[in-house]
Amino acid sequence: MKWVYIAAGIALYIKFLIMPNPASEPGISIVEALVKDGGIPNVVSTIILRNRLYDTIFEVIVFTIAIMGAYYLLANEKPSSKVYLFNDQPSIVLARLGATIAAMVSIELAIRGHLSPGGGFAAGVAGGTAIGLIAITSSPEWMQRIYKQWHAATLEKVSVLIFIVLSAITLAGIELPHGELGALFSGGVVPILNILVAVKVALGSWAVILLFIRYRGLL
Repeated sequence: MKWVYIAAGIALYIKFLIMPNPASEPGISIVEALVKDGGIPNVVSTIILRNRLYDTIFEVIVFTIAIMGAYYLLANEKPSSKVYLFNDQPSIVLARLGATIAAMVSIELAIRGHLSPGGGFAAGVAGGTAIGLIAITSSPEWMQRIYKQWHAATLEKVSVLIFIVLSAITLAGIELPHGELGALFSGGVVPILNILVAVKVALGSWAVILLFIRYRGLL
């Protein structure tokens, strides 16, 4: 069996030496093909939300399962009696300033992520960072009250369901018009999927932050 593996490795090496790489042939540009296929200048978003959409669907599902796992593992624990927060005013001001900047970056990446570097996952991380910075400077009861008041848990679940439905429709071959390349409303369903992923990641991060504050007393 060892010689079979060696022979297969040699054959694969010879294949790389002899057979040409399509990407190196004149007149063929993978980037140009992806831009044409997705209708947006950010080819990374095209790959994540079109060419490898199956992967992205399951990445969103895995993130959802991770949040459910955090709920399950901490469900039987006793809530922490002490919560560690920033108490000095300079730290509070800096944290909230950072939260404001992170929130603005999150919105920008979610809305324009298909036109420039960024996208749904990056926007969600920025949004989760903003929420985390607010959490370490605010009362846990206030954070929990806002979370319930805005029905964040429901919005998170709805965003996942809409993402899966739109992804299934896209994979079935039904697409929205691409629009003009470089315009805000372009790329078909890609901008919508970006926003849904951003909402999902940000709200999921919020849920996990509240859990760790409640049961661990810190982030």
